[in-house]
Amino acid sequence: MDRRGRKRQLDVESRYWQLILSGVGTVEACRAVGITRKTGYRWRAESGGMPPLRLDETRRSHRYLSLLERQRIATLRGQGLGVREIARRLDRSPSTVSRELRRNLRPHDRDRYDADLAHARARGRARRPRHSRLFADTGLREEVQRKLELEWSPEQVARYLRRAFPDRPAWHVCHETIYQAIFGGKGGLRRELTKRLRTGRPLRKRRRRPDQRRVRFVAPARLIDQRSPIVLRRGRVGDWEGDLIVGRMSQSAIGTLVDRKSRYLRLIHLPNGHSAEQLLEQLDAVLATIPAVARWSLTWDQGSEMALHDRLASHFGEGIFFAHAGSPWMRPTNENTNGLLRQYFPKGSNLAVHDPAALRQVEDRLNNRPRKVLGWATPAEIFHQAVAP
Repeated sequence: MDRRGRKRQLDVESRYWQLILSGVGTVEACRAVGITRKTGYRWRAESGGMPPLRLDETRRSHRYLSLLERQRIATLRGQGLGVREIARRLDRSPSTVSRELRRNLRPHDRDRYDADLAHARARGRARRPRHSRLFADTGLREEVQRKLELEWSPEQVARYLRRAFPDRPAWHVCHETIYQAIFGGKGGLRRELTKRLRTGRPLRKRRRRPDQRRVRFVAPARLIDQRSPIVLRRGRVGDWEGDLIVGRMSQSAIGTLVDRKSRYLRLIHLPNGHSAEQLLEQLDAVLATIPAVARWSLTWDQGSEMALHDRLASHFGEGIFFAHAGSPWMRPTNENTNGLLRQYFPKGSNLAVHDPAALRQVEDRLNNRPRKVLGWATPAEIFHQAVAP
């Protein structure tokens, strides 16, 4: 009796993962492709929440035989053609075809090459399941976990390990190893650590949808085009970008100021609202604590909270500038920082519950975190070196 076992449903898996990556939930995706929820959850658990290696045939490396090529091998072999003739028709090396037949034929196959079964066997070997260094090394795992608890990103942790332990090369893991240990569940790290990452997602995604923002008020004074070229080059400390992060139904907000060169952050407490008068009062107090040598310019969007910008312009040597309406990408440093802050101040939450002490704590977290863009120095190091007498 021919006992081959159950074949992998490669086309079904491909459709399943396409639905998952498009944002469809697991239950809905399983129902759409005709599999049980248990099967869908098993596929996700086996692959750590991401599609298996080379599942998408359109993006595979040419080094590896595709499912279509294996199907052609099966057809040509069934016609009685030899290895060299099959290789010629596939434009492959004869050794490639010979190795394929040797690797993916089993005694119980009775010398009958099955393309789907061979493809599943090849892909199963490609996974090479094994434990990571984090699983085997308790000290390394504890060190990584300690930094992740402080909301460091896996890339920041990986760079820290190289700088802090130069004599322990076995600890120099890459950030992808840490990500896989968190999401895959096979590296010894707790699954709950996903909540400490920037997005807080329980599963990985290939990309995020861009957030949509709308212009609240258009009252330009001097547009961003009039800024000094040195601002665009990030050539000095003291060129700031600002904005508000807004809470549920726009009923609460926190002001953000970030220096373009050092990425140094200051947060503005707005306990009583975020009108122009309220922002003026609180922003004026924060700017008074920043040394004059670190106050050259400020770039803001055209929000109504900056209606009294003329009364703040005296704080800056070159004044205040405004991005074009509906163009948040013109303030990239501030937009990136606001994204980091959403880890601490989630969208849809009441931001008024955070007192000044809580804001200072978040400032310290971000200002003392090493940044790749700064050569793994911290924003606080860059900023304070620039303003030191």
